[in-house]
Amino acid sequence: MSSPTSIRAVEISTLDIPLHTPFGISGGAQAMANNVLVSVTLANGQIGYGEAAPLPPYNGETQADALRTLNNFKPKLIGREVNDWRAFAEEIRAWGGATCGSAQCAIEMAIVDALAKSQGVPLWKFFGGFGTELETDMTVTTGTAAQAAEDARAIRARGIRTIKVKVGGAKGAGHDLERIRAIHAAAPDSPLILDGNAGVSRAHASELVRGIRDAGIKPALLEQWLAKEDLAGARELREESGWAVAADETACSGADVTRIADERAADFVNIKLMKAGLSTALEIVKVAKERNIGLMIGGNVESILAMTVSACLAAGQGGFTFADLDTPWFMSENPFEGGFIATGGNLSVAHLKSGHGVTPKQSNR
Repeated sequence: MSSPTSIRAVEISTLDIPLHTPFGISGGAQAMANNVLVSVTLANGQIGYGEAAPLPPYNGETQADALRTLNNFKPKLIGREVNDWRAFAEEIRAWGGATCGSAQCAIEMAIVDALAKSQGVPLWKFFGGFGTELETDMTVTTGTAAQAAEDARAIRARGIRTIKVKVGGAKGAGHDLERIRAIHAAAPDSPLILDGNAGVSRAHASELVRGIRDAGIKPALLEQWLAKEDLAGARELREESGWAVAADETACSGADVTRIADERAADFVNIKLMKAGLSTALEIVKVAKERNIGLMIGGNVESILAMTVSACLAAGQGGFTFADLDTPWFMSENPFEGGFIATGGNLSVAHLKSGHGVTPKQSNR
């Protein structure tokens, strides 16, 4: 007789959601969220939903990569007991989940949703129960200075306080400085997170620091300006600027965070579930807290489903200073029901009754 928490069925389908405008970062832009929806049905009848959100300009993963990896996993998942989900996540990683973090994440996400529903608890409580509230920023993606100013005004009109600005890439420091100054003029009281997605050279970084300082702007955070392996450069950036620095692409595991701490390369780490899954994210939280490194929760171009899971993890664990969970607002369609409730930039998961509370709309089932 099978365990109530063994996997009875797995379904995998494409999840293509158009965006209002392309989401641009230093490595390129994406005009549509080309994601993957996964459902896991347990023997007890509970269904959990997960999302893979690969982002080629971020780390090279594509929807095709995620689909191929998930379809390879599918026959191995049927019949497997998942109550000890973190041990099972390590087994999935050994199957090849480490080569496609978004696929690893989607399976883990669906499993924990089904398990939390089986236990009758909301996912924020499943992840520790520390709290239910976060404050998110909203992003100004790559583009012109005029567009950046317009976007900043629109963000403030939504009641969102903190603005994240994508910087870096081939257009150079002058272009970035023009955009940053335009955003600061449009929203002078907004804390600014300047995110390079590993697309800023050391020379570009020094020029940016000087220009930002000369403009009288003090950023709240410099997020992953330099190449992911350049820990020495990140340490020098902290020292040169005197501003807080966050690691994103550099921080994909607990071991990475240990190296970051040893090299004094960051004040914060940005945890994205799509990098390596939920179990690894929890390990990063643990190590970061042990090493007194601050926490940020972020994501790729994700729907309300994955973003709600991230909100539940961060709120449930507690101790997150920054949140960047805005991408559902960039999507022109929402194929789901449920999810976090936003009031301006304030996100709440307090209303959730079991699991992450997000389900496909009937037409998408």
